[in-house]
Amino acid sequence: MDSPSNVSSTESLPLFPLHTVLLPGAPLGLRVFERRYLDLVGECGRTGRRFGVCLILEGEESGAPATPAAFGVEAIIEDFGTEPGGVLTLSVRGARRFRVCRTSARDNGLLVGHVRWCDGPEEEGTGPRLLPEHAVLGTLLGELLQKVGGMRDAPNLRLLEDADWVGWRLAEILPITEEQRLALLQEDDPHRRLQHLLVWMDEE
Repeated sequence: MDSPSNVSSTESLPLFPLHTVLLPGAPLGLRVFERRYLDLVGECGRTGRRFGVCLILEGEESGAPATPAAFGVEAIIEDFGTEPGGVLTLSVRGARRFRVCRTSARDNGLLVGHVRWCDGPEEEGTGPRLLPEHAVLGTLLGELLQKVGGMRDAPNLRLLEDADWVGWRLAEILPITEEQRLALLQEDDPHRRLQHLLVWMDEE
């Protein structure tokens, strides 16, 4: 964690720690029933702000504030509804990666991260092209997306040649652990992310 003298350039972001890693561009469904998170959703609705999702390193999703991982992803609320009993449901999608420099807790137990945003392409399809040694991963992703159908619209060729996009979508689909997804989230270089995926696939 950074010292107080180095956090002046950080931005505060409410955190929603989970036992799941949210990835850039990936969808995630949430059930919200604790008061602190209901307040958070209301705040996002009033102000247009977003919140961050981090993997829980220690603790639980409900009850006392959990210990979040140092890296997470900004969540954009795309839709919401209610279940019988009044439980709020959210459909969110991952956006920018961030690093948590320090955390604080509000009176209601909600964690707030003081974060720095990580570098990354601003739009899908604008990342670096796949290296020749990773071309097979773009082909694999195209085949997987056809098989899983309905996950998202069929990507165009430009996306299947984008190292950032291919890496995140494979991390979303492949049966890897949450700890492995967190390792990818901490990696700034999209080519190294793809290399990690190749190694893990060879180990299976």
